[in-house]
Amino acid sequence: MQLDSKIFVAGHRGLVGSALVRQLHAQGYRNLITRTHAELNLTDQSAVRDFFAAEKPEYVFLAAAKVGGIHANNTYPAEFIQQNLAIQTNVIHEAWRNQVKGLLFLGSSCIYPRECPQPMKEEHLLTGPLEATNRPYALAKIAGIEMCWAYNRQYGTRYLAAMPTNLYGPNDNYDLQNSHVLPALIRKMHEAKQRGDSEMVVWGTGTPRREFLYSDDMADACIHLMTLPQESLSGLYNEAHPPLVNVGCGADVTIKELAQLAQEVVGFEGALTFDTSKPDGTPRKLLDVSRAAGLGWKARTDLRTGIALAYADYLKSLA
Repeated sequence: MQLDSKIFVAGHRGLVGSALVRQLHAQGYRNLITRTHAELNLTDQSAVRDFFAAEKPEYVFLAAAKVGGIHANNTYPAEFIQQNLAIQTNVIHEAWRNQVKGLLFLGSSCIYPRECPQPMKEEHLLTGPLEATNRPYALAKIAGIEMCWAYNRQYGTRYLAAMPTNLYGPNDNYDLQNSHVLPALIRKMHEAKQRGDSEMVVWGTGTPRREFLYSDDMADACIHLMTLPQESLSGLYNEAHPPLVNVGCGADVTIKELAQLAQEVVGFEGALTFDTSKPDGTPRKLLDVSRAAGLGWKARTDLRTGIALAYADYLKSLA
């Protein structure tokens, strides 16, 4: 991937897509193609076909997806599976039809079994039942991995699938009904602080463990993978295993510890209470990141620094 290569970032306004655009620009890439949802509906097969035929991108970062937390996944399961299947099917197939040189598909750590051994290795894919609360989304992402692998095997493409851990950062979704745990905590902490509340309620028991990665670190990992020499990635293109790379920081915290860290960063001085009637989700989700490390990449932003950056972005969004 050269600095003047024509690069399509699908989903450039989202958490991951916007981080990709920032990092690509920062690293000198100057020929980026982006489209808003209003300009290009990626679930529309004919629209995607016309776009690829007209633009002929050389590389594709597939970061477009319908995403959300436990509540959103439980409330809109049909939308999560239908929209994600449609987006990735259209983009991957048109990338092949238009001879795209490289494609990177963004998935999620929820592809792994609910009771997966920890840390979760790429080889653990499809070795057990999924977490019920986000199964439709996880199955769509598994289908995307399988599609990349199938096209590689049948057509000789070089499509990669990167599975990030829980992401956060600029342009995150802070809607309390549909957001993930960290942006929800940041917003709830800030609003509780503004009201002068004596306590703030956190969903669940606080005991599940989660790994978090700053979005710009994730973007850096994606660009790193797309720019590696093909000989470095040769082990990912085979009949035995999908072209899958976990991307995380390799360390996790409990939800209680996360809430306490967010509390310190935001400056909320009240007490934290835990609503144990709310679902916890998967007990633990820690990625084994040895494959990414072997390819020369590791995370750089520690969690406290990242939360401070995310909180500053949230405050900016309120201005």
